[in-house]
Amino acid sequence: MPNKKNQTDVKVLADKFKAMKGMIMTEYHGLSVSEISELRSELRKCGCEYLVVKNTLSKIALKEVGLETVNQYFDGPTAVVVESTDPVEPAKIVSEFAKKYGKFVVKAGLLDGKILGAAEIKSLASLPSKEVLIAKMLGSMMSPISGFVNVLQGTTRNLVYVLNAIKEKQVNA
Repeated sequence: MPNKKNQTDVKVLADKFKAMKGMIMTEYHGLSVSEISELRSELRKCGCEYLVVKNTLSKIALKEVGLETVNQYFDGPTAVVVESTDPVEPAKIVSEFAKKYGKFVVKAGLLDGKILGAAEIKSLASLPSKEVLIAKMLGSMMSPISGFVNVLQGTTRNLVYVLNAIKEKQVNA
């Protein structure tokens, strides 16, 4: 019979796993508490959590929410980044942290129910942020409109130039 604390922990984990958009599984073995705290504070800035979890309880919670396909990555010292907003920003933070601290290893990720390998997490980290992509899209949508406005202004501008040339000619004559 599982104890009450473990049951509560599984319920909390299951709730977090239900609400998440994505997850990155990492191995934190050999990192100091201050290094993990540094990573947590960086992830908090983008609305993510870094949870050091018990593998057994995580597997039970994942099974409850129907994500038992990632159970294979819960082996050894495992911690997860639970993201509920933009998946690119946490991937960037985790990738930079892995470069900075060689002991920190990205095992895999989960995005919209699809398992991502460590290489895919790295390529996800190379994408521009959501805001940059939206700005680029809006810029490309506005391009035809601004071109059209420029063409309309061109006709008026040319008329003003012709009228100004006529005025100059009459003043000099």
